[in-house]
Amino acid sequence: MANNLSTYRAKRDFKKTAEPSGDVEVRSSNRRRFVIQKHDATRLHYDLRLELDGVFKSWAVTRGPSLDPGDKRLAVEVEDHPLDYGDFEGTIPKGEYGGGTVMLWDRGYWEPEGNRSPEEALAKGDFKFTLKGDRLHGSFVLVRMRHDRDGGKRTNWLLIKHHDAFSVDEDGAAVLEKNLKSVASGRTMDAIASGKGRKPKPFMLSEAVVEADAVWDSSQGMAAEERKAGRNIKPKASRKPTSVKRPSSAMPDFIAPQLCATLDRPPSGKGWIHEIKFDGYRIQMRVENGEVTLKTRKGLDWTNKWPAIGSAASSLPDCIIDGEICALDENGAPDFAALQAALSEGKTDDLVYFAFDLLFAGDEDLRELELTERKERLAALLSDAGDDPLLRFVEHFETGGDAVLKSACRLSLEGIVSKQAKAPYQSGRSDTWAKSKCRAGHEVVIGAYAKTNGRFRSLLVGVNRGNHFVYVGRVGTGYGAKVVETLLPKLTEVETSKSPFTGIGAPKKAADIVWLKPKLVAEIEFAGWTADGQVRQASFKGLREDKPADEVEVETPASPVENEVPDPETDKPAPKRFRRGAKVEVMGVMISSPDKVLWPDAGDRQPVTKLDLAHYHEAVGAWLINHIKGRPCSIIRTPDGIGGEQFFQRHAMPGTSNLLELVTVFGDKKPYLQIDRVEGLAAIAQIGGVELHPWNCEPNQPEVPGRLVFDLDPGPDVGFSTVVEAAREIRDRLEDLGLVSFCKTTGGKGLHVVTPLAVPRGKKISWDEAKGFARDVCEQMALDNPERFLIKMAKNQREGRIFLDYLRNDRMATAVAPLSPRARPGATVSMPLTWMQVKADLDPKHFTVRTVPDLLKKSTAWQDYCDGQRPLAQAIKRQARLTKAVA
Repeated sequence: MANNLSTYRAKRDFKKTAEPSGDVEVRSSNRRRFVIQKHDATRLHYDLRLELDGVFKSWAVTRGPSLDPGDKRLAVEVEDHPLDYGDFEGTIPKGEYGGGTVMLWDRGYWEPEGNRSPEEALAKGDFKFTLKGDRLHGSFVLVRMRHDRDGGKRTNWLLIKHHDAFSVDEDGAAVLEKNLKSVASGRTMDAIASGKGRKPKPFMLSEAVVEADAVWDSSQGMAAEERKAGRNIKPKASRKPTSVKRPSSAMPDFIAPQLCATLDRPPSGKGWIHEIKFDGYRIQMRVENGEVTLKTRKGLDWTNKWPAIGSAASSLPDCIIDGEICALDENGAPDFAALQAALSEGKTDDLVYFAFDLLFAGDEDLRELELTERKERLAALLSDAGDDPLLRFVEHFETGGDAVLKSACRLSLEGIVSKQAKAPYQSGRSDTWAKSKCRAGHEVVIGAYAKTNGRFRSLLVGVNRGNHFVYVGRVGTGYGAKVVETLLPKLTEVETSKSPFTGIGAPKKAADIVWLKPKLVAEIEFAGWTADGQVRQASFKGLREDKPADEVEVETPASPVENEVPDPETDKPAPKRFRRGAKVEVMGVMISSPDKVLWPDAGDRQPVTKLDLAHYHEAVGAWLINHIKGRPCSIIRTPDGIGGEQFFQRHAMPGTSNLLELVTVFGDKKPYLQIDRVEGLAAIAQIGGVELHPWNCEPNQPEVPGRLVFDLDPGPDVGFSTVVEAAREIRDRLEDLGLVSFCKTTGGKGLHVVTPLAVPRGKKISWDEAKGFARDVCEQMALDNPERFLIKMAKNQREGRIFLDYLRNDRMATAVAPLSPRARPGATVSMPLTWMQVKADLDPKHFTVRTVPDLLKKSTAWQDYCDGQRPLAQAIKRQARLTKAVA
């Protein structure tokens, strides 16, 4: 991509504006940087700038970024900006291009996602990336809008947050409202406009030329990042500029760790090795030029907590090692309580670092090597450095996993970790590493504590399920006097006035219970789970400071059979199988009986299971949820598969998942189901819900029509090409009335034509008016061509004709949701289409739960659905005039 700043410079008079001209050289770093500048120009907006090819690629995000994946923010591509613009904060004079106040609202680093290079992704118009800033984190995508994909003058994109640990389901703009001060200077927009307050601390120029009074303090987050990347800014006595060299190291600052699946017993297949599971803190060690950093599994820098280990590691050559820091008891076994005490008292000199994987050796990335080769090199590296007793290599066993686990349990160890010997290192959770425990242990979040006669008695704890914090029981033992003395002040700091727990079974308010904000993570041992999901005989082991509370979820051991290595003869993975009673987690929902067959096949002679359905919803949920949330939704359930009993569920039932909303509508005392979050789709799959039938109301306004659905239901002997012609005719008739329409398959033999409605601020259109309008359109179409169409439901009259069903447009009527599967042979799906796809050779059987996730990634169907909303009142008037003219 060309490094061309001519457009940027041509728009500015640098004698009048303090914006950088781009003449100062800012070297590209080994990490791509980004900034977001809040810009109060003609209109307030936020400028997103991503470092690429020596410039900032830039977009003006009109309403600012949102953390809600449902919010699609318009992002207008603007000219490339110089890298030193990343330090600009101030006021652009009125009358100049972009005149107004500019604040450095966020900054940090970004990484591309996917297999394409950033340049290729931008050219394609589908640019996915991850932000690691002070305020924004996680995965985003920039999608060029449809009309801008062919090189036109407009360069409009949509900025969309992906579903991940940093996304929210509502109020995505709250991040803008909560952060009203500069990330660089701490000033408000008014203070910047007045020129008051301290100067912004530099970010981009730390590798070029920096004034002495712009030095970052080591306590500042981005300064720490700069130092770890080797870009220190040292103060000078004089105000002369100084050049700072950056290192040539290719080692990243941090690598997201590989995580374990949880098994009830070790895998028995060949190709596995087994290590002792250490009861401590997972720590990644990075050594460069004798400087050591020790980071937690989330990348928090805890180097200062372990000075002795840092000192011991300083003699190692440049490397990145994965391991665990532990305290050892008198028998040499890891002791988590002793580790907690050592940290609390600052007595960490005797702690030990157990090294079990080598990720980098100098500039050489070892992650793609086989595990056993990485471990051989790790053992040699530690041996060459002198075998310091504080740095220990983790040996492994190649005998059967069951025997290793039994030995570990006899020694009162926590358990073992089994790893595929030939597997590469994979960040995130995978099935090539698995843990098996001697005794049940779990991480929980403390939501309250109970007292007896004013004295501490027990903890009330929970875990996260989706967006809910659910109660899992009390932890009643494990509290010595010293533990309580250390624990109580930390509990007091997070006291709150209301319960943090949600869902059925949460404890009620009582005089002896003190509610807490769910921020503290505890490690417990327990005797297992009760039938209603509570911990039995739980004992407190200690607090965990290395794991965020929002990441604590239920761990349910799976069968080790699903984690077997590939067949040595074919090099293909064995098919996944689950023991009876096993559960598998999808989007935070435990799917029981995952092998339950719901469809005999999906047109590929392979059965579709309950787990397959949950994974389907995980794949398409971000698209689907926008068309059902805020609307009561009925479901068709087939708990024994589509060949068994089917029933239509409209109301909530006892035991309804707390991931589903319950809404009351006028005229019905029983609450209706409503699915407002993607995780709720997995909850529907868990109960065998295969079809979704939402109301057609405006979201959260059940009394107001939000869309019209015209259902084209062909009778016997009507070819599908005739249905296609009918759909296009309805589209043309609606267009003549000023409405925009969209098309989808029904998952059966028909098509739906859907037109979104704009809701007026004043008097709302009633359901009777909406239904009457739909009837008039269909009736006129049937009158014009009675040989092809009818609007009566009588099946004996449908031979060779298409039934134009307008009855979907009543208050409590429903229509199958776009992307909803159907309880029909072939596991077909109601597929949204572009009008270019609605042609004679269209085959609705092509769209199944197996094929749709990949097809959806390539589709632009319904991309501008919200832009198609039109007021129905005007269309009703046009229809009346047209009917009168024909009469």
